[in-house]
Amino acid sequence: MKALLCRLRCDNEVVAMERKRGWDTLLCADTQHYAVGLLAREMRQVLIPFCSRIAFHLLKPLSREEPCWDLPFLAFLVELLECLDLSKYGDSILEIMSRYLLSECRQRCRLALRGLVVLSKDPAMARRMGSLSQRLVELLGDADGEVVRMSLSVFMNVLENKDILVSSTTAPKLAEALLPLFENDNSNVQMLSIHLFCKVMELVVDEGKKPLKTIVCQSLLPLLFHCHDENRNVAEASRETLICAAKFLKRRNLGQLVKKEQLSKFAECLLAEDRSRAAERLHQALPFAESPQESLREAAVRFIGTARVFLRGHKEELQLLGEALQALRRDDSPSQTNIIVQEILNERAAELRSSAGPEPVSL
Repeated sequence: MKALLCRLRCDNEVVAMERKRGWDTLLCADTQHYAVGLLAREMRQVLIPFCSRIAFHLLKPLSREEPCWDLPFLAFLVELLECLDLSKYGDSILEIMSRYLLSECRQRCRLALRGLVVLSKDPAMARRMGSLSQRLVELLGDADGEVVRMSLSVFMNVLENKDILVSSTTAPKLAEALLPLFENDNSNVQMLSIHLFCKVMELVVDEGKKPLKTIVCQSLLPLLFHCHDENRNVAEASRETLICAAKFLKRRNLGQLVKKEQLSKFAECLLAEDRSRAAERLHQALPFAESPQESLREAAVRFIGTARVFLRGHKEELQLLGEALQALRRDDSPSQTNIIVQEILNERAAELRSSAGPEPVSL
């Protein structure tokens, strides 16, 4: 390969491969596919027609079930997808990527996802990806953050097409998988998951709205807290999605409060409209009281302070107050709001213990 590139007078590409230790990496079986990908990136800058022909010839061996050298072939092909005419070769490429998406080999699955991110930008290709939904939803729970990010990107690209709707079977599974990603450490994954959640609400077919309603209700509090996120993009995405959720649930008053930035009143209305779920809401709020972000901790503390009023007389009130106090006391740098709420909860807990009488003695 090095000699051939020299004959083609690709001296800059040869030097670039040497500088990035590409030739050494190419000689090692475990890292060969990384080097092939690097080689493809360097070559496509000056040899697009030549690279396109190579990519075309790779389609035939990759179409077989278990071809030799499939991992480096796949790595080369993925780097050159944007150089190929998808109107001619798109179906074959999509079939290859779909098959490797199911692979138990992490490298093959990651490469297939990279290919699908490119393919999903093409409207014609996006319309053919419905059968991949279940596998993509599964990958949203993967421990690899890059796998999750690419899976979200594929979904987002597909749903950018106005004529594509989310089926009644996919919508609740996808929405349920997205909720935990609102708390992801990667702000890009957070933003994508929140935006995608909004898309699901907007594009779900009519018969899928009812099963989706419960999950949307569960999203209200996390979205409310993330309106206070220190990352402005995450905060704005949360605000837009919260308005969308209020519209989906036909709770116009909640949407108006978000638009007017009256978020404390939103919390009060949320609790007042469904008092039976006050304990569940408090449980949802507790992890946010331990968030590394002060703005999220403060929002959670304010909510806990509001929720105590709606917990009066609840049979689990004392236990819930105890859990809330534990979460608040773990705050290394408590705000004034935190301290005030702790005092209120302490007083109420003391009242409950007093009214319950002396605790039984164990023998």
